[in-house]
Amino acid sequence: MDAFPAFFPLAGRTVVIAGSGEPAEAKVRLFAGSPARLVRLDGAAARDPASYAGVALAFVASADDDFAAAAGAAARAAHVPVNVVDRPQLCDFTTPAVIDRGEVVAAIGTGGASPMLATLLRQDIEARVPEGAGRVAALFRTLQDEVRAALPDVGRRRSFLRAALTGPASQAAMGGDMARATELLRQALAADTPLAGAVQFVDARGPADLLTLRAARALAAADVLIPDEGAHADVLGLARRDAERRSPGGVDQLAELAGEGRCVVRLIVGTGWRQEAAALDAAGVLTEVLPIAS
Repeated sequence: MDAFPAFFPLAGRTVVIAGSGEPAEAKVRLFAGSPARLVRLDGAAARDPASYAGVALAFVASADDDFAAAAGAAARAAHVPVNVVDRPQLCDFTTPAVIDRGEVVAAIGTGGASPMLATLLRQDIEARVPEGAGRVAALFRTLQDEVRAALPDVGRRRSFLRAALTGPASQAAMGGDMARATELLRQALAADTPLAGAVQFVDARGPADLLTLRAARALAAADVLIPDEGAHADVLGLARRDAERRSPGGVDQLAELAGEGRCVVRLIVGTGWRQEAAALDAAGVLTEVLPIAS
């Protein structure tokens, strides 16, 4: 990872756009509908560090090299992260191609090397992110404290949320009925019962692009990863960064984790998984085999 992506909250924050012309207007459009307070600067004001006091982010867009350098230096002197359009050597950060769904935001960056590539990738991903995704996120944010209070155990809470994300409350939010969505989510929380855990066997020999979409989703949702020695690094890279990782410990280990309601992904490179899967099936543990070669 050559650059670390980070999201800056915009509510109650001030964003400065210094300069004029189409590049500056493009930055204005980028923040359309956001809760940030936009301030436009030009001329001497843009060169004065005092103009950037209390600002969260600054963007400088100008065809004038001297102005761009001076405005960027002024923002930096005020300890404000600054992006100077088309001048990566003057930037503290680059601007990604953004998919905006309100409270769901996705960004694709290339470190400024190829904005066109980032835009093409954004168009491909944007078609897969439904318009209502932001409303679903807003629903879960609204009830976040209630869910935490009702389900203090992290594993139990994650299991509930995983089910709720595909349940009727999320469907109502996706359709725009937030009152109904809130009511349904509270009902689900009040009636919550621990979900059965499961063990999913995923071929980890790699490369990652040979995995099915279902296998990739299992990695993204796993609570616990148990990889064989030799599991391909690219396959491991698809898993949630905060998923617990354990060394293989046999059938008893897998059954115990599933009994706790955990979603376990067993990443295998050999054939020993067949005995594990058979023993788990015999013990009544839910298992799923996601495309594994003979």
